[in-house]
Amino acid sequence: MATKTERPDKKKKKGAGKEVQPPSQSQVTRVKEFAADVKSEFGKIVWPTRKQTLGSTAVVAVLVIILSVYLGAVDLFLGKLITHVLR
Repeated sequence: MATKTERPDKKKKKGAGKEVQPPSQSQVTRVKEFAADVKSEFGKIVWPTRKQTLGSTAVVAVLVIILSVYLGAVDLFLGKLITHVLR
């Protein structure tokens, strides 16, 4: 028969008794490099012009109106159909 292996006590908190150490120099350097990379990537962003933004917004608004009317009509039709079938 196999023997039981010892399991660590689940009630003990992980990392208990460990001292918190200040970040090492390499970690600080890595954070600085990351921040510099983020700044560089933000410089590559190409924002849409005002005209493009307004055009896209108009297209979205028109599509929302068209879909709302369509779904409202379908809902009304199905409601009338169900009412007619149940009578």
